[in-house]
Amino acid sequence: MKIFWTDGSAEPNPGLGGWAVIEQADNGGAEGVPVALGSEPETTNIRMEGSALKAAMELAGGEPCEIHTDSEFWVNVLTKWAPNWKANGWKKKTGPIKNLELVQELYGLYSAGNVNLAWVRGHVGTELNEMADEWANKARLGERL
Repeated sequence: MKIFWTDGSAEPNPGLGGWAVIEQADNGGAEGVPVALGSEPETTNIRMEGSALKAAMELAGGEPCEIHTDSEFWVNVLTKWAPNWKANGWKKKTGPIKNLELVQELYGLYSAGNVNLAWVRGHVGTELNEMADEWANKARLGERL
């Protein structure tokens, strides 16, 4: 099973943004390599976190995968909130859903695939989370694979 680590950034927020996907080595160790990077000129860190998750799910190609993210927001969107939003015609009681197109794409990939989301606390020294953060910032500044 593929294991991915994702992160996104924007500086300022909103502003120039980047995202990264790191694939964990098959041996289960802390080694990893960047496998996807992207950026947007005017965006938010939330949108970049979601873009990284989308890329990881697409890389899995519907096969079972585990995705580690430090975005508690996106874990909640996909596992708790989106099922209700979808059932209610993609509406929520408190107003419009921000980044609705990205939410719908992600929820479609998450629902169709065999994806296990794992939330990790960010910026506490977890090696592959730190690597994803580093590469998201490199992507924001124009780095490509």
